[in-house]
Amino acid sequence: MKNITKRHQFILERLKKKGQITIPELIDLTQVSGVTIRKDLKFLEDKGLIFITRGGASLTNPYTIDRPIYEKATINSDQKKKIAQAAVKLIGENDAIIIGSGTTVFEFAHYLHPAKPLTVITPAIKVTMELCNRPNVEVLQLGGLIRPNSSSVAGAYAEYMLDLVSCGVLFIGVDGIDFDFGLSISNLTEANINQKMINASQIVVVLADSSKFGKRGIGKICELEQVQYIVTDQGISDNIVKELQERGIKVIVT
Repeated sequence: MKNITKRHQFILERLKKKGQITIPELIDLTQVSGVTIRKDLKFLEDKGLIFITRGGASLTNPYTIDRPIYEKATINSDQKKKIAQAAVKLIGENDAIIIGSGTTVFEFAHYLHPAKPLTVITPAIKVTMELCNRPNVEVLQLGGLIRPNSSSVAGAYAEYMLDLVSCGVLFIGVDGIDFDFGLSISNLTEANINQKMINASQIVVVLADSSKFGKRGIGKICELEQVQYIVTDQGISDNIVKELQERGIKVIVT
């Protein structure tokens, strides 16, 4: 496919059908070089028609922004409630868990009513306020500076406390899940504490609605291989579920 205009039209049509496409796919379909395809993608991105991603292109922006927690709470709220209800069942026989920050894990805390004593470690002020008077729940609030956007603590004090604990399960929210980049959040300040929570836990459960797949935040927190469960909604594609399962991750679709 030597005609530049036809090639650009072809790329846009493929993206409209699939949402995203890889450079090897385009090379195979158009029979031109990788250098030519990259020039095509750069031209289309400069025109504001697509977003270049690692190894391909997408119609939607793969990079997330750091939104205030009250704004995030209004996005996909019904899906978050279903995800939270399903995730509660994964606590099992553990007597201590970590709950991260974010709107989906806050919903998880809302539905948490353990029949046996449970210690909850959390950096999230809203989670603490939700659980501090809950029967059978003892809360260890991590200390540090509070970030207004997330109502959560971050920094050396909280990280030091996490070095002194070990838990069965971490329930964590993320801003992006990408097969190449792994799990990420949209704020560098909180990336370290998320990494510490992962290191302090035996099992990592990610609570993420389907809009988080194919996205990246600025701060990487771990590889996909460090995750045991992902709880998400029915908006996730079968192809993504299959690839996650091939990587050894158990996917729960609500």
